[in-house]
Amino acid sequence: MSAADASQPPGAAVDWREHGVRIVRAGALDANTPQTPGMQRAAAITHATAGANKLWAGTVTIHADAKTGAHHHGDLESVIYVVSGRARMRWGARLEFTAEAGPGDFIYVPPFVPHQEINASTDEPLACVLVRSGQEPVVVNLDLQPVEPPEEVFWVDDIHQHPRAAC
Repeated sequence: MSAADASQPPGAAVDWREHGVRIVRAGALDANTPQTPGMQRAAAITHATAGANKLWAGTVTIHADAKTGAHHHGDLESVIYVVSGRARMRWGARLEFTAEAGPGDFIYVPPFVPHQEINASTDEPLACVLVRSGQEPVVVNLDLQPVEPPEEVFWVDDIHQHPRAAC
């Protein structure tokens, strides 16, 4: 079997020109997406724009000194990549946990986790790229009474502990 044959689905010739790589230009993002108060989502990679079936990708902007309402995305997993600004995340049944991320950092949000994105900067916008594990535009806005103050969480995972986490 040749390399070209191995790259095609069994029993079908694929027109890679029409069903291959797609580029969605910055000016062509779709702002007609479910929104959470305090942020603006714009879809880039969807079934409609690129033929994606298993994931969704787009941008998120939170204005300076702003925050979203508490929400979750059902059974979808989310990955947030911070492009610029400082993201403060709160999560938990009463948003009782918090951590911050900056440019170049990735944030993982598991399914059904209540969370809130906060722009930690008072004078710069927070710009992120968002990727979700499905096409459904699930945004469940929640009416939560947050715990104050939240507990600051320092670790990234069980292996990479923040120095202050051991205190």
